[in-house]
Amino acid sequence: MCNRFIAVLCATLSLSGCIYPSFFPAPGPLKEVQVSGTGSAKVLLLEVSGMISSQEKEGFIPAPSMLARIKEQLTRAAQDDSIKAVVLRINTPGGTVTASDIIYHELKTFKTSRKLPIVASIMDLGTSGGYYIAAAADTVMAHPSSVTGSIGVIMLTVNARGLLEKVGVEATAVTSGPRKDMGSPFRVMTAEERAIFQGLIDSFYQRFLSVVQEGRPQLQMDQIKKLADGRIYTGDQAKASGLVDEIGYLEDAIELAKKKAKLTEARVVTYHRPGEYSNNVYSKLLAPGPLSSLAEFDVMALARGGTPQFMYLWMP
Repeated sequence: MCNRFIAVLCATLSLSGCIYPSFFPAPGPLKEVQVSGTGSAKVLLLEVSGMISSQEKEGFIPAPSMLARIKEQLTRAAQDDSIKAVVLRINTPGGTVTASDIIYHELKTFKTSRKLPIVASIMDLGTSGGYYIAAAADTVMAHPSSVTGSIGVIMLTVNARGLLEKVGVEATAVTSGPRKDMGSPFRVMTAEERAIFQGLIDSFYQRFLSVVQEGRPQLQMDQIKKLADGRIYTGDQAKASGLVDEIGYLEDAIELAKKKAKLTEARVVTYHRPGEYSNNVYSKLLAPGPLSSLAEFDVMALARGGTPQFMYLWMP
């Protein structure tokens, strides 16, 4: 229905002599916006909010994926010598394994090249992939009412076999080998196939553990494994277990970043596209509960494409 409406609208605009882009302009380049503070030095507020994914957001004005947006922001920040510290404002239940790992990698690369302090501030949620990304920071601060943890991997797939049988539809796959269609939503997974998938999940899990160990050098691997059974933690529980360093608000994280950068004053800046509004450090903050963020994830793509998704995601 939406595509039909757009097609009719485009045709109407064309017949009337109007220019389509004037109604739906293409996204422009990033613009720096100051949200607080004074001075010549800058603290960059970088947002990691919503489902962590490389999937672009569709709509009248398509938006780049989180991965592309963060890469663009870090590239710009790397070219600005006035930026002396970065604060990650994290509010996510996690996302795909690969997107989480790439963002982590980009942050580590940025930190190595610029040698700037990075402080992670976990808001409502900083679970699974969100915590994975936070591990790239020098200091992890959790809001007093944050939920974090959920260290682990989950594979998402669907089984549409019963539904197809009810509507009288049968799916048939012709393959070159018995494992070529493993994970297909149109048949039951065998024990052997489950074992293969479990091997992949175990590998991704080990990578997660190594990332946590690098970010939490004071914790032994045995301690990390006990904490990394998938459970979630409050901010206070995470601090007591060593998963976060401090409890505090976003303003506290900004002040800590300034202190680590040896700054007495600094301007807090963000990067936004034209048309986006930001007048304080909490502007454009999403509230990604596990179920609401899942709406950003195309679950039906599993049924259409039959490809399981490996996720660093808290999904109760």
